[in-house]
Amino acid sequence: MNSSELLDIIYADRKIVVVNKPSGLLSVPGRGPENQDCVVTRVQQMFPECRKFPTVHRLDMDTSGLLVLGLTARAVRELVDQFQKRLVKKRYEALLEGIVKEDEGVIEMAFRLDPFNRPYQVYDPIHGKLGITHWRKLGIENGLTRIEFTPHTGRTHQLRVHSAHPQGLGYPIVGDRLYGSGTAPGQLKLHARYLSFTHPKTNEVMEFDIPPLF
Repeated sequence: MNSSELLDIIYADRKIVVVNKPSGLLSVPGRGPENQDCVVTRVQQMFPECRKFPTVHRLDMDTSGLLVLGLTARAVRELVDQFQKRLVKKRYEALLEGIVKEDEGVIEMAFRLDPFNRPYQVYDPIHGKLGITHWRKLGIENGLTRIEFTPHTGRTHQLRVHSAHPQGLGYPIVGDRLYGSGTAPGQLKLHARYLSFTHPKTNEVMEFDIPPLF
């Protein structure tokens, strides 16, 4: 298989690349030769000038949607700085396994890694790190709720935990293999739909909005 297959390039120039990652594809290489196919290796094949470590942020393997990568060291450094300072705007769309009654709200919930069940995250108001997510109900579809998420922090599995846990919305995202009833890669109905940042070279505000396939 050509490793550049199935990689949807939304935007590219000499400094950055924006891709629409499919569900089931790793963002970065994993351990072992069988886990080397990912967004990074595909971008490196398609853009030979790409630096060795172009990663600016990540999406979970089963999450689809928008990712920006830096082709140069300076681009990576400046984009990482924007993420760390929370200057980047992100919105996600998801389908939840149940009917959420409220129309919108803010989830403030602390959680941490379970070291005995990696990469599972557990609710821990004492030792966990706080995750903050604004959510808005978009509609009800066949007993499922379509939700727009705007995360204000970037914790691992934040939206998945905030969806599934009773301290959050109480319904897992459809197809979630860790926190719901998903059984295979590519089933998760969570999509990074909107991404906005400042271009590291031109200082132009870049905005991308790609609707999910579900």
